[in-house]
Amino acid sequence: MNEVQGDPNCPFCAALSKRVQELEAQVRQLRAQIAELTNRLNQNSGNSSKPPSSDPPWAKRQPPRDKSGLAPGGQPGHPGHSRTLLPPERVNKIVPYVPKTCGFCKHPLPQKPRADDPEPTRFQVVELPKVLAEVTEHQGQARRCAHCGYVTRAEIPDDIRAHSLGPRLTATLAFLAGFCHLSKRQIHEVCETLFGASIGLGSVCKHEQEVTQALEPAYAAAREAVRAAPIKNVDETGWKQSRVLRWLWLVATVSAAFYQIQKGRGRKALRTVLGAAKQTIITDRWGAYSQWPLALRQLCWAHLRRDFERLSELFGTCSRVGGAGKRACRQLFESWHEFKACAIDRAQLRERMQPVRERLRRALQRGRDSPDKKAARFCRRVLKVYPALWTFVEVEGVEPTNNHAERMGRPAVLWRKCSFGNHSQAGCHFSEVILTTIQTLRMQRKPVLDYPTSALTAARAGQPIPALL
Repeated sequence: MNEVQGDPNCPFCAALSKRVQELEAQVRQLRAQIAELTNRLNQNSGNSSKPPSSDPPWAKRQPPRDKSGLAPGGQPGHPGHSRTLLPPERVNKIVPYVPKTCGFCKHPLPQKPRADDPEPTRFQVVELPKVLAEVTEHQGQARRCAHCGYVTRAEIPDDIRAHSLGPRLTATLAFLAGFCHLSKRQIHEVCETLFGASIGLGSVCKHEQEVTQALEPAYAAAREAVRAAPIKNVDETGWKQSRVLRWLWLVATVSAAFYQIQKGRGRKALRTVLGAAKQTIITDRWGAYSQWPLALRQLCWAHLRRDFERLSELFGTCSRVGGAGKRACRQLFESWHEFKACAIDRAQLRERMQPVRERLRRALQRGRDSPDKKAARFCRRVLKVYPALWTFVEVEGVEPTNNHAERMGRPAVLWRKCSFGNHSQAGCHFSEVILTTIQTLRMQRKPVLDYPTSALTAARAGQPIPALL
């Protein structure tokens, strides 16, 4: 469209031209704002860090895989996941069914088993008793002296009167809060409804603090273990203390998890959580991790894949950069899965990643030098930490994603959504300790109630608690 030139000497034409320029600038600004808001509106768990639970029913899904032609469900030869029979020592009652006559010749059969009889078939029915809690009443008996009439009463020992709940029930209350995410009132109702145990609502907090004190050595041991680990996954998520923003930091290894609530999300908080020693960490691209040497970092490709997905949904340079990144992610994860399945060795993995690495670098460099500000900013930030994308290729034990920390952080996020955080510093510390203990026990495939029970029993007796690791 040809522009209409007004008379430069006409004041009205000059004012009109100035107004048109202002409106054109405003239109460009509004278009950019609309594009940004549209981009935010289209965000979901596949192209951003939003959790899958936040996706609406109409959110864009990943394209379905090609049909395999197999019937739905487990395929022949796959390991089963049926309920396993409990060992004989866990069986409370046995109901025998004995045949009376031979199924072939109808001859009477003996009712008592003989040495050559085969093992019986077994089917177990599991049921809960009406009242689970076992109540022990301690009575201080009184006796009247027949000689002088004085009444003497035996005192109940102080160590008995110090605890109205046994160690296993106390550990169960902490488990219901720290893993099942129940509120104080829900825990109170569970105790009365399922356990047949009447407890005060305020005593739930009191016993949580007892569990915190008993497990303090285990919490310290987990902290030292993750700090000394050569490879660890690190992540952080929001928390609340009396409606004030806090940050829950998580450090996870293959056998331990450590949680700590900090006031900040920056470099100082990271140093407080990880200590002075520097080993390899797997993280996202949050700025607090930039203090770590690139040679000791692995950036999460799952986060990067979502960023590439978001860019591919835009136009121009962003779309081209996003498409190149998605192709790199697809090739990377295909090779990585083959490596984990021992189909290729590390040398072959390194050989396969080299062309992927070079192609992605060139695509990012083109995006960095383009006039598209959004694409240039993203490419510049990724190129700045580009060596940290490929640590997993060289270092044994390093994964290309931070999914391990994401999985360890999910119980804490669900707890936060249910409870909105903690009310006090003591409550925050209970959350730190119980999350650390339970998740570490789960990773070691240990019963999550036995260890807190043993720790409480030892602490009440004034003895050292057993080792967590």
